[in-house]
Amino acid sequence: MDTKRILTIQDISCVGQCSLTVALPIISACGVETCILPSAVLSTHTAGFTGFTVRDLADDMPAIEKHWVKEGIFFDAVYTGYLGSKEQIDYVSSIIKNTCKGPAIIDPAMADNGKLYPAFDMAYVNEMKKLCFSADVVLPNITEACFLTGVEYKEIYDESYIKGIVNALLASGAKAVVLTGVGYTPDTTGVVVATKDSYYYYRHHRYAKSCHGTGDVYASAFVGAYMNGRSMEDAARIAADFTVKCMENTLDDASHWYGVKFEPILKQLSQMIG
Repeated sequence: MDTKRILTIQDISCVGQCSLTVALPIISACGVETCILPSAVLSTHTAGFTGFTVRDLADDMPAIEKHWVKEGIFFDAVYTGYLGSKEQIDYVSSIIKNTCKGPAIIDPAMADNGKLYPAFDMAYVNEMKKLCFSADVVLPNITEACFLTGVEYKEIYDESYIKGIVNALLASGAKAVVLTGVGYTPDTTGVVVATKDSYYYYRHHRYAKSCHGTGDVYASAFVGAYMNGRSMEDAARIAADFTVKCMENTLDDASHWYGVKFEPILKQLSQMIG
């Protein structure tokens, strides 16, 4: 059996279920060899913890790429998450160009709830546009999609608004769009999967309480399913169902506020991919 090898590039929090500490086990559980390139090391993630430490690893990226090229190391796909600077985006673009034999899957990971994350500005957005619009699959939430396209962000919207965002992403160069957090009623949310030739919407239950790291859980499960040969539509549905199960496994545990308890559900993800 031909085992796929994927590279995922994002930060790693030593404690806290997000980014690489989510991506590595989830994609590995899908039967895909998972290589990692940490963009930064944090003692914990930044949501709810105080006094955390951060070490940026951007300066190491060019030497790592050079070594991989020298050794003839290539990847069947590259999946990126949070990237901390414009320089990191440039390095990632080079790594994709020189080591990736398959799809580049980009989660912009830069904004939510109508606002950019505090570390970013429009100069960063403009660099992220270049990465997203040269990718094979882009995985934004609605806020990120609005920053990428210049569409006005709205909290209340209809299907025509969402289709306008998706069409703007495709017109800008995105080959395929997986748009998350699309809900038309208070108790539902969902995901849109679109190319220039297709449009698919999968709706599922929305919990009022949010959980940290679910975007990373979703993106990682999508990548794992997609790299197993499932269609983008199937991968989007599987990832959504898995993320909901992870939340359901966590919501009644008030002490587990820093992420979702995805580990006990990994076997179910493998079965869902089938």
